[in-house]
Amino acid sequence: MTSGDFQLDGPLNARRIVVAMSGGVDSSVVAALAARTGAETIGVTLQLYDHGEAVGRAGSCCAGRDIRDARAVCDGLGIAHYVFDHESRFREQVIDDFADEYLAGRTPIPCVKCNMGPKFTDLFKLARDLGADCLATGHYVRRIMGAHGPELHRAVDPARDQSYFLFATTSAQLDFLRFPLGGLPKARVRELAAEFGLGVSAKPDSQDICFVPDGDYARLVKKLRPEAGVGGEIVDEAGRVLGRHAGLIHFTVGQRKGLEIGGLAEPLYVLRLEPETRRVVVGPKAALAVRAARIEGVNWIGDGFEGPVTAKVRSLAKPVPAGIEGDRVVFDSPEYGVAPGQAAVLYAGDRVLGGGWIAETERAEMVTA
Repeated sequence: MTSGDFQLDGPLNARRIVVAMSGGVDSSVVAALAARTGAETIGVTLQLYDHGEAVGRAGSCCAGRDIRDARAVCDGLGIAHYVFDHESRFREQVIDDFADEYLAGRTPIPCVKCNMGPKFTDLFKLARDLGADCLATGHYVRRIMGAHGPELHRAVDPARDQSYFLFATTSAQLDFLRFPLGGLPKARVRELAAEFGLGVSAKPDSQDICFVPDGDYARLVKKLRPEAGVGGEIVDEAGRVLGRHAGLIHFTVGQRKGLEIGGLAEPLYVLRLEPETRRVVVGPKAALAVRAARIEGVNWIGDGFEGPVTAKVRSLAKPVPAGIEGDRVVFDSPEYGVAPGQAAVLYAGDRVLGGGWIAETERAEMVTA
């Protein structure tokens, strides 16, 4: 791989690149690729939370070890590295929002909120202040120049694609961003890390929400919002009490496991959460069928596009055929497990057109699942 593989989409004048570095393999390889172009490269790490309060398991983003790893990579590459403390902003915009969303009976996506705030907005300002020509990240997405300017596309490696989490990227941000890894499989990125002699080449990937490295998000939410641990009733759609639960934070729409309701003829799923009554409403899978979802906070980066779209309503779901009617995403066929608080992201093939937050859903007529 040559320096030309770092996609800059055209010549730069000052030739200064800021790289967002988490201490992991991906951002470290991006830093190495940027440095190999001959441009002045600066690594920037945001300290986003008090890692001393977290479990600190290897692989969790932005913990103390990760900051040390990022600095070691930069030292090895001979580039500058800066750490900026954004803990208070991250707590307000991401962690507190995460807890409040669960308290309101919604299913949050903190990674999107982080990209919308500390990662992109704050890093953009820092990169601009440092006189950078672009901000490069280790996200697995592609930036492709189209007739109307840069477009956001899914990564070549579908198992690593992160486009769902970047739907809120604005056109102005896309002008400034670079994603060198979007055209590579993860195996090749690890090979590059080894070829570059990076000490993080064998470091495991992050698996959990960065500020919940032990995966116990319910514990965190209860710590921040003690009322979230108050239990309530599990009821069917007719209001018949089937059992009790230990707090709405343990459930999300479409969930089947953890209900602990026995003696029933068919499996039951979480249909909705009612924070006012602290009830978990359950029913058969057919009752999960949704024909449309109203979205809010819409971001559109699909300028110039006209044609059929697909919609993705969960990070692990496949995009399905849909249409756009005002602020509603209307599915061609009933969709299941559509949860308020999640995002509906719109695509045209591999291109990301934008998306919005699911505010409420419209139930389809009962169908056989």
